Amino acid sequence: MNDSGPSAGGDAPRHERRFLSGRLSRLGELASVVRIGAEFVRGFRGLHFVGPCVTVFGSARFPEGSRWYELGRETGAALARRGFTVMTGGGPGIMEAANRGAREAGGRSVGCNIELPHEQRPNPYLDRCVSFRHFYVRKVMLVKYSYGFVALPGGFGTLDEVFECATLVQTGKIAGFPLVLVGSDYWRGLLAMLRETFVAAGTIDADDVERFTMTDSPDEAARIVEDAARARFGVELPPPLPPLPWLGESAPRRG
Repeated sequence: MNDSGPSAGGDAPRHERRFLSGRLSRLGELASVVRIGAEFVRGFRGLHFVGPCVTVFGSARFPEGSRWYELGRETGAALARRGFTVMTGGGPGIMEAANRGAREAGGRSVGCNIELPHEQRPNPYLDRCVSFRHFYVRKVMLVKYSYGFVALPGGFGTLDEVFECATLVQTGKIAGFPLVLVGSDYWRGLLAMLRETFVAAGTIDADDVERFTMTDSPDEAARIVEDAARARFGVELPPPLPPLPWLGESAPRRG
């Protein structure tokens, strides 16, 4: 997920700001529905054959060579070695690192990019990239095709994705897919706050916190996801269904 800079919000495309600013005319609302629906269709077509995915979340702000970038790279490689397609938000930082690791390990690497005025350009390690104008369409795609979610350090965007996934699992909207937090010294305080404040206040249950697994090992994160995918959901690695070229479908190439 993209963690944009401080000025990005004020430069959002005009039609999106207008759509979210209140009631439009009937024709304007209908046009919005058509645009959003077309974006969903484009996402479905672009991602239908990418294979069993694991989505990796993390900040766009960590540069190559930083601790968290290199950990993201190792995580992407570990997931790819176990047969998963690594899906990210398609941008720089940890997203790039995870896609890069997957590509370097010989696996599939895909991104769901978000169109912003200043950020973000798709990173160069994607076998397939689908770009979206609307954050909520992109978020659906990042969840829909994944059998597990791995989060490395990030800001508001990363937290938004992590807690949305947790909410979907908590409410039964998606199956109990693994939620793995990589980087214990970054995430430990958040889990402590959830236990000491949220659970204590009764706003969440202790079991909700236990949905998260925290680790510093990319290999352990990948193993947790694979074990759940195989044992609990019967996922086959790699996927059995090929695309149909006569429908204009194609699978992303392997790196």
